[in-house]
Amino acid sequence: MTKTLAGKRAVITGSNSGIGLGVAEALAAAGAEVVLNSFTDRPEDHALAKDLGERHGVVARYIAADMSEGDECRALIEKAGGCDILVNNAGIQFVAPVDEFPVEKWDAILAINLTSAFHTTAAALQGMKAKGWGRIVNVASAHGLTASPYKSAYVAAKHGIVGLSKTVALEVAGQGITCNAICPGYVLTPLVEAQIPDQMKAHKMDRETVIREVMLLRQPSRQFATVEQVGGTAVYLCSPAADQVTGTTISIDGGWTAL
Repeated sequence: MTKTLAGKRAVITGSNSGIGLGVAEALAAAGAEVVLNSFTDRPEDHALAKDLGERHGVVARYIAADMSEGDECRALIEKAGGCDILVNNAGIQFVAPVDEFPVEKWDAILAINLTSAFHTTAAALQGMKAKGWGRIVNVASAHGLTASPYKSAYVAAKHGIVGLSKTVALEVAGQGITCNAICPGYVLTPLVEAQIPDQMKAHKMDRETVIREVMLLRQPSRQFATVEQVGGTAVYLCSPAADQVTGTTISIDGGWTAL
């Protein structure tokens, strides 16, 4: 891959696995220095960054920060030395009816899935404005554009991320900074992969049937999106081809939101 992002530093929240790690891989392959993040601070987290950097020939670091804490969100950007590219990906999920939804789960989901992006964005913008260049990519969801039962906090947070993306885009328009939201449908991550055997047992179906008829019921393509596809979209949004793409959403959902 052409090193189109050489000289740029990218901070990706929630990136020691799944979509976040896939985005980090894609940005590193494009030449960006990358900062991985999660709330843990284990030797394997730092080893993951070291391996990624060596494979792509870039500087790669891991910085622990709890995205449920606003001061830690802002400190992440400071410890990174600022960033040219910010990918807000950290997120958690919990499912329950609204009238039974635990308050602490609601608070945690809003904090990690939405409020963290406010804090990191606010902290990153000063440096981006000074350089006259910046890219903010918020990983939202198909649930940022539509809803499902029992996911009130997640849907509210992801709708909020879409709204935040539009607002930030308008505030920095004309300053060389863009802000957009990627809205994936179901992506085949290790977390999703681990759910398949339980779904097979619950529905008494084989693997392919449970994926097609249960897990991907609302995804017309009946195919998972991949972390590589999400990563490639992030790279596009950071490229010159996307200089005038701002304040919008890009769906990677196999037609889910076209229904």
